[in-house]
Amino acid sequence: MARYRVTLEYDGTDFVGWQRQDNGPSIQAALEAAIAGFCGETVTVHAAGRTDAGVHALGQVAHFDLDREAKPETVREALNAHLRPAPIAVLEAVQADAEFHARFDAVERRYLYRIANRRPPPALDRGRAWHVAVTLDAAAMHEAAQVLVGQHDFSSFRAAECQAKSPVRTLDEINVVRDGEELRLAVRARSFLHHQVRNIAGTLKLVGEGKWGRGDVEAALAARDRSAAGPTAPAHGLYLVAVKY
Repeated sequence: MARYRVTLEYDGTDFVGWQRQDNGPSIQAALEAAIAGFCGETVTVHAAGRTDAGVHALGQVAHFDLDREAKPETVREALNAHLRPAPIAVLEAVQADAEFHARFDAVERRYLYRIANRRPPPALDRGRAWHVAVTLDAAAMHEAAQVLVGQHDFSSFRAAECQAKSPVRTLDEINVVRDGEELRLAVRARSFLHHQVRNIAGTLKLVGEGKWGRGDVEAALAARDRSAAGPTAPAHGLYLVAVKY
């Protein structure tokens, strides 16, 4: 038996998320079907992060076991052939140690949240960035975001349905930068709570609009109450960028 680690890129627009579900197509099910098409084996694929419906990935990592050993390049090419025309691509496949686990061995995850910050709606980036027509102050958003760096109880930024045992997480880095008409919110941590990045993005939007200041973000964090923070930003602006092991 051989264990393979794959790095994936996908457009999550038409999927119910990573996890296999009965209510629509998932990334996991598509990949498992591609594996079955390649070698006839029925496997379970485990991912580093269970991205939600509409969330995209530039560097999702997953692993699976095969009874039939094959060259990693063969695995990559075969899976891509069987995934077509789905908007999913296997960027890399490597043979991993038998003990490797894509989720539990990860020591860092990076997410990006994109905001199309202009009056006209995006055409080319429709479904790939949150359209906010009012001009946002990226510098103010970045400055206010720094109160979230470090270890905190992130209950105010946690989805009600979050299944994590503890709301305590450590954000290692968070940056907000403007590139022309796009704002990019980049965050780095070992792990995240359900909707944590999207709730942070929705909260920082209030800062960018001038409705909130740094003190309001501090108060929201201290409240440990979801209703104290800003709205949940749309899923389609979020990207899982990379996973580090």
